[in-house]
Amino acid sequence: MKGWIGGIAMVAGIDQISKALALAFLKPVGSMTVLPGVFDLTFVENRGAAFGMLQGQRWLFLALTVVVTVAVIYYVKKTKLDWRQNRLLSLSLVLLMGGAWGNAIDRLFRGYVVDYFEITLFEYPVFNVADIGVVAGAIGIAIALLFFQKNGEERHG
Repeated sequence: MKGWIGGIAMVAGIDQISKALALAFLKPVGSMTVLPGVFDLTFVENRGAAFGMLQGQRWLFLALTVVVTVAVIYYVKKTKLDWRQNRLLSLSLVLLMGGAWGNAIDRLFRGYVVDYFEITLFEYPVFNVADIGVVAGAIGIAIALLFFQKNGEERHG
């Protein structure tokens, strides 16, 4: 379990460092173009979820993070999930939890989530490193469970 906690802490830590940089350097200017017409860095105080849904539901999101954490811990212990046997599922759970806790830290201590990556090529909400972890983790979990799981172990081939 120590490796899991270290991985989750690493994802959340990278997220928090990137948010500290966004607060220090991006918040004062608001936005800066990185690739014209494709990608900007834009400071946003997000008080809701993706696409601005559920604005002001800080405690709901914090409670949801705790519930998901308990569910993941229960699943890992009940299935005796071994990193070496199921790398994709293990990594995906670490990404999901690290991202969830990265955003939970913001909600708990700031009252909002710091977002700063903006894709300008098409309409998409501004996001952060934690969001990448949550989305990549959820996709990885779905792929692992749908295509690579057989009786609790990774299928090969």
